[in-house]
Amino acid sequence: MERKIADIRKDYTLHELSEGEVAEDPISQFNSWFQEAVEAKVNEPNAMSLGTAVDGQPSVRIVLLKGIDEKGFRFYTNYQSAKGEQLKQNPKAALTFFWPELERQVRIEGVVEKLTDEASDTYYNSRPKGSRVGAWSSPQSQVIPDREVLEERVQEYTQKFENTEEVPRPDFWGGFVLIPAMVEFWQGRPSRLHDRIRYRLSEDKSWTIERLAP
Repeated sequence: MERKIADIRKDYTLHELSEGEVAEDPISQFNSWFQEAVEAKVNEPNAMSLGTAVDGQPSVRIVLLKGIDEKGFRFYTNYQSAKGEQLKQNPKAALTFFWPELERQVRIEGVVEKLTDEASDTYYNSRPKGSRVGAWSSPQSQVIPDREVLEERVQEYTQKFENTEEVPRPDFWGGFVLIPAMVEFWQGRPSRLHDRIRYRLSEDKSWTIERLAP
């Protein structure tokens, strides 16, 4: 099995990336690539790995990008979840997008901040009712004895809100924005000689664009 895994290879030949063709800032460049991912029908193009770290122990999971603006990348979660508690202790975090259909990857590093209550309310109220009820029902990342406990909680909150479409946002649930200090765009190329263009935030808040060796 080990040998078979090591033999898995793919040569990347679809695109190339040069310093002269990228946007002046990483948000614009990301928006351009993201739109191309959507048009290419990449499976869940907004799926991203979120990396956190506390006491030197990294932790990574897949979450969904739910918005992007000039400040950064938005996602939502239970603030009392493992990732919520980790981000409270250490707001430095990293994101990675991988779009294999385009042979592309984007890595982002920065600091997270909580979104305002208004921003969290706006997104929360746009979710299907079942998802809003689910936010109340799940004690995310906590140990539970079995699936029945979760289903009972869902039934409890479903009954509580069954006569209204208005399900208020719990105060333990909301959004974060990751404010980037580094964004790297990776384009697969033949023979593992990939293109890597990095945006690095300078002290004067301008972006320095650099090519990295693959």
